[in-house]
Amino acid sequence: MVEIHRKRTSIPGAAGAEAAGLRWLAEASDIVVAVHKVGENYLDITRIPTVSPTPDAARRVGRELARIHDAGAAAHGCPPEHWDGPNFIGTQPQECSPTEDWATFYAQQRVLPFARAAADQGTLRQSDLGDVEHALELLVKQRWDVEPARLHGDLWSGNVLFGCDGPVLIDPAAHGGHRETDLAMLALFGAPYLADIRAGYEEVHPLPQGWLDRTCIHQLHPLAVHALTHGAAYGVELGHQARAAIRVLS
Repeated sequence: MVEIHRKRTSIPGAAGAEAAGLRWLAEASDIVVAVHKVGENYLDITRIPTVSPTPDAARRVGRELARIHDAGAAAHGCPPEHWDGPNFIGTQPQECSPTEDWATFYAQQRVLPFARAAADQGTLRQSDLGDVEHALELLVKQRWDVEPARLHGDLWSGNVLFGCDGPVLIDPAAHGGHRETDLAMLALFGAPYLADIRAGYEEVHPLPQGWLDRTCIHQLHPLAVHALTHGAAYGVELGHQARAAIRVLS
């Protein structure tokens, strides 16, 4: 018998956005948690009793994540199909407007809104904000010929559960974007057996040489969100990664 976990929220549209994201991702993989019912302020999903992660389970995460990415999206920044409501990362609203150019989408809709808000509230130093803005100026000047991938969008280690029947992905901020973004967030917050996740991913979709050097670019968004929501320590790290991105992009 399937056990149900009811997630409650007081944020209008949040339950619907999460349900739409889960269903969109589940079109490409069976490791996405099942949605049973969604209401105005709640979401019913399968309850996942967890076990210790293993290298084999981590490798399966990588393979399935590559399959989800390969399912594609209509554009960078597009929301999940059949969803026209608000979009979020955690409790924070974020824009999902379809955009042809990945770098423009990433700068304007993902990093800058959160970095500037963090600077306004004092959890990101103005000098570090300047480095973030400079990194993004360099980013948008370069050509990024990448097809939109179907992203989980909030793939930190806590959103990868290891259940009795295998790994399960939960709590997405799903949208179209660059596949390396999900992989970068797994690295940022210490996913277990990360090398095995990456190996499994490349079994399905080999990545270009040097892709790891761009991890700092893709970590700007989650760090900017955390600088806004979790304090100045993340603002300091955001500044470090912005300067690393400047070196990569210069």
